[in-house]
Amino acid sequence: MRVLAIDIGEKRIGVAVSDPTGKVATPVCVLPAAEVEAAAPSWRRVLEDWEPECLLAGLPLSLSGDESAQTARVRARARAIASRAGLPLSFADERLSSSEAKRILHEQGLSEKAMRGRVDMIAASLFLQAWLDARLER
Repeated sequence: MRVLAIDIGEKRIGVAVSDPTGKVATPVCVLPAAEVEAAAPSWRRVLEDWEPECLLAGLPLSLSGDESAQTARVRARARAIASRAGLPLSFADERLSSSEAKRILHEQGLSEKAMRGRVDMIAASLFLQAWLDARLER
C-alpha cells in the first residue's frame, strides 16, 4: 500500500511517499500550503504521480504527548485535504521530526536558508518511516 505523508505547516507542506510495499519512505517535495489546501494543479499532480491509497498527516504533539490548539488546527486542515483528495486519513506523531530533519540537513552542510525548502519533506519522510516500521512490527 502506497502512503503519502504530509507535514502541515503554516506556509508550506512537506510531502513524502512510501514505496508500494509500504516499507521505505522517501521525501518528495514541499508545496505552498495554500496550493495543497485548494487542491491546486501542483498538488493534484503529486496525487496523480504517486497514486497513494492513504494519506498520513503528522500531528504536532507536545513533548509530553498532549494535544494543543495547533494539533486541532492541523487535524482539521488534514481532514479537509484528505476529503478533497478522496483518500482515507491516518495520523502519526511528528514530535521532533523537524528538529531531526534540520540536524540531518545541517550534517550535509546546508545553511539555514538552503534548509528552508527541504526540512518539511524530510520531516514527513521521518515520521512516515516510523509509522511504516511500527506497522511492519505488528
